[in-house]
This record gives sequence, C-alpha cells and structure tokens, in this order.
Amino acid sequence: MPRRAGRHFLQIPGPTNVPDRVLRAIDFPTMDHRGPEFGELGKACLAAMKRVFKTSAGSVVIYPASGTGAWEAVLVNTLSPGDRVLMAETGHFATLWQKLAVKLG
Repeated sequence: MPRRAGRHFLQIPGPTNVPDRVLRAIDFPTMDHRGPEFGELGKACLAAMKRVFKTSAGSVVIYPASGTGAWEAVLVNTLSPGDRVLMAETGHFATLWQKLAVKLG
C-alpha cells in the first residue's frame, strides 16, 4: 500500500470507544431487509421519529443510506440535467455536494 504525504483528514463519526452495551447489541444476526421483521422495525422507527419531532400529522422519512446517498437522492429526484443550482460553500461536505451535483449534470 503506498504511503501518502501529509496528515490524513478523517471525517467520520469516530474512531471512538464503543460501549459494551452497543457491542452486545450489534452482535445479533443481520436482519433480512426484505423480511417481515424489517418492515415492523421500520414502522416502529417511523412512529418513534414522529414522537421525536413532536408531530402526529404529516410524514416522516427515514432514508437507509449514508449522508452521501441522501445527497444523491435529493439531487437526482428534484433536478434535471442542465438545471442550475446555487450552493453556499460552507465547508468540506458542501464542496463534496457541489462536486456531486456537477458530476450528475
């Protein structure tokens, strides 16, 4: 593996110490995302999110992807190739979103 000069700029939520209770919770078998348990979990999460946002009316959306996946979904589903987009450059992730928009046309 080649070594790169300079300091690596890590922009993820970690590394961090993981509490034992979290390690035990993630030591379960993977849930089938097409099985009935996943649908039930999704419904429970949506209901809980309505409580978090203190709403009983309207819809809550849970998008099972990374932030970058959500960015791409927003751009692809709300814009057409050639549309103009104004983005404020407020940091590294805003720049990445701008590059993704350019790449998508």
